[in-house]
Amino acid sequence: MNKTAVVILNWNGKALLEEFLPSVIAHSANATVYVADNASTDDSVAFLEQNYPSVKLIVNSGNYGFAKGYNEALKLVEEDIYVLVNSDVEVTENWLKPALALFNADAETGIVQPKILDYKNKSMFEYAGAAGGFIDKYGYPFCRGRIFETIEKDHGQYNQTAEIFWASGACFFIRKNVYRELGGFDEDFFAHQEEIDLCWRAFNKGYKAVFCPESVIYHVGGATLSTANPRKTFLNFRNSLWMLLKNLPTAKLFPVLFARLVLDGIAGMRFLAQGEPKHFLAILKAHYFFYAKLFYFLKKRESNQKRHYYKTDSIVIKYFLKNGKIFEEPINNTL
Repeated sequence: MNKTAVVILNWNGKALLEEFLPSVIAHSANATVYVADNASTDDSVAFLEQNYPSVKLIVNSGNYGFAKGYNEALKLVEEDIYVLVNSDVEVTENWLKPALALFNADAETGIVQPKILDYKNKSMFEYAGAAGGFIDKYGYPFCRGRIFETIEKDHGQYNQTAEIFWASGACFFIRKNVYRELGGFDEDFFAHQEEIDLCWRAFNKGYKAVFCPESVIYHVGGATLSTANPRKTFLNFRNSLWMLLKNLPTAKLFPVLFARLVLDGIAGMRFLAQGEPKHFLAILKAHYFFYAKLFYFLKKRESNQKRHYYKTDSIVIKYFLKNGKIFEEPINNTL
């Protein structure tokens, strides 16, 4: 039996801990529960010490964001399986056992994602992960159950264990040895899409990411940084470009990046047309940082990129021009 650590990253989230930590503790009897605190300035730490002495507390020395926050904390966690859980997640009674069983069933399974439903509307999938993620040929992430802003109702259409390309950081199961072999999350990302980058690097090492429908959680989403915040736009656009630069197969690196930069420009003009100049400026800022660190991220490229990855041709074309709002099973294409 693998030992399991459930690790919640917290920053000024006392209210979220009050609401959601009880479900994690109640339904994680065979796991050790940790809270990794990113130097909160509210009384999160005092609240945990006074009310949850059984929870192991790790206090980081600064607000390191999602990537470095977890990297620093997990240096101190020695259980075999890490379960990284957002502080705005409600778990269900049987959420751990079926997901952990997938690791025991296949040594190549390095990462597992549960079914992620919307806490505010529990019949719907939740934006950040749904039933497991993929990327299209230009690196745009999408999910079984969510493409761009279109979210499906859960009526059992994805109730099969399936290999996916990326698992959501909202609830992310990973073997400790895989996490450490990969060097954890890329700390340059700070937050957003670092889990996709990690999954891509795991894929290039021959590990599988798997969706587990029997494990169900409910995610609030946007509790730390809402979609209306231009900083979220900046992080998503910047980190997506960095991820492509790091992980794309060499033959496709510059053609795909060029197309993506053009599409980002169109997205920026769309924000302007919608009267959202701050998001337009966020994309410009993202491109500035992409060019500023171009050679730095080229040096991060590994020598063992696979010649293929999971994708459709282009979800942008399918979604906006062909009304393709519902997930279609992607094909493992050779590039």
